[in-house]
Amino acid sequence: MKDFDNIPALMADLGKRAKAASADLAFASAERKHAALIAAADAVWANRAQIIEANKNDLEFGREKGLSPAMMDRLMLDEARVQGMVDGLRTVADQADPVGEVLTEWDMASGLNIQRVRTPLGVIGVIYESRPNVTADAGALCLKSGNAVILRGGSESFHSSTAIHACLAQGLKTANLPEDAIQLIPTRNRAAVQELLTMTDYVDVIVPRGGKGLVGLVQREARVPVFAHLEGIVHIYVDKAADPQKTLDVVLNAKTRRTGICGAAECLLIHQDVAETLGRDIISALLAAGVEIHAEGALAVDGTLAATSDDWGKEFLDSIIAAKPVADIDAAIAHIRQYGSNHTDCIMTEDSDSAARFFERLDSAILMHNASTQFADGGEFGMGAEIGIATGKMHARGPVGAAQLTSFKYLVRGNGTVRS
Repeated sequence: MKDFDNIPALMADLGKRAKAASADLAFASAERKHAALIAAADAVWANRAQIIEANKNDLEFGREKGLSPAMMDRLMLDEARVQGMVDGLRTVADQADPVGEVLTEWDMASGLNIQRVRTPLGVIGVIYESRPNVTADAGALCLKSGNAVILRGGSESFHSSTAIHACLAQGLKTANLPEDAIQLIPTRNRAAVQELLTMTDYVDVIVPRGGKGLVGLVQREARVPVFAHLEGIVHIYVDKAADPQKTLDVVLNAKTRRTGICGAAECLLIHQDVAETLGRDIISALLAAGVEIHAEGALAVDGTLAATSDDWGKEFLDSIIAAKPVADIDAAIAHIRQYGSNHTDCIMTEDSDSAARFFERLDSAILMHNASTQFADGGEFGMGAEIGIATGKMHARGPVGAAQLTSFKYLVRGNGTVRS
């Protein structure tokens, strides 16, 4: 890996090239962008052996750093996950191009015709940890939405991200689009991140995708606007009217399918009327699946650990969950408002009024009814991929796909029209 001594000069060069590429990409045809993404998907699949070999170097680096099993799982690539990247690239390619979409149109009495149309943001900086597939997802979504992107993967995924980025560059070259439209910062040096966060002359928005430490750092130090989520503190509330089998299936999937993703359930709230019946059945099922449970009240049975105040509002990202009985749905809502992160929360119930109350009175970016929180994912929302889950309330919210990476402009047409 080449060492770069002058990080400010390196980053300024990346920024200038990205800004120039974004000007060309903003009016690139939908056909050329589609061709670039299909060619990139073909290159990823053709080079899967090299990508997986590069990933082995990253896994060794991760083991030396002492990454947790959940983080190692995020980092690992195998042929099935490479196929997932290929599928994501193809899905994004086949979506409607958002750039130029007319959002609304109207005529004024003055004779003006006014349209509001989607337009790219410009240059996006994406900073992410561990998951090398984000290289493909972020590159694809930024390209689809007409934005240039500067990618900064985690130090632990450096080799994998570099190999994947080479495939994206090949796709751009094949479609005769500027290769500078998708750039990867070619160093692990953390000073590069500090530079990226302050490049207001070149970068229009920063998207951090990672843990609380990374996102908190970005929000504190960025001078460029940020789309961010801090944590996925995901709750499941089991109502007294919950269907037992649906609930067992959903809770087990939400916690155990992949424990290291931001949509994994971290806290279980169970109506006190079913705490000693369905609640204990859920606890038994989770224990049998090897989940460590920090519980209180009627849910604190043999095999569980006593919950402490630190367990509420905690993102475990591991095979651990906190659990407590609550008096009713309003108590569950109050708990989620106090300890949640506005990411994803779920209610299990057959009572439509309870579900409506849960949806109405919580303001998480994603609210679910009788569905696993592991579906909190742009791909599962039909976006092909996502660049992250935004929990703020400005501009983008929830899964950030291609359409969310656009702004809009007004096109105003007259016929010699003057204002009286």
